[in-house]
Amino acid sequence: MTVGYDLKTAERLRRILSGRPDVVEKKMVGGLSFSVKGAMCCGVTSNGLMVRVGADARARVLAEPHVTPMEFAGRPLAGFVCIDPSGYRTEKQLAAWVERGIDFASSLQSKKL
Repeated sequence: MTVGYDLKTAERLRRILSGRPDVVEKKMVGGLSFSVKGAMCCGVTSNGLMVRVGADARARVLAEPHVTPMEFAGRPLAGFVCIDPSGYRTEKQLAAWVERGIDFASSLQSKKL
């Protein structure tokens, strides 16, 4: 069976998010996505880590190392960026990216699950 995302990174994300009761994991956007409070915050694809940073922060975040625009079906995904695996090699780096996604998702109005 083939999956469209990196299984090791998915496990690392699960460990980081395991202490939160409001996390929902779902296959979508060509990979595995994680939501908090009903809003997608991050996920993993076959190419790397996707993080929701919001439309306002996207251009600023794209200037950071290892970050590229997130695309789905050949089109940019507004408010999301993709981080190359070298940008989240350590647990500290991965946790920092996940926290950025959680911060943005938490700023949105909660959706009913």
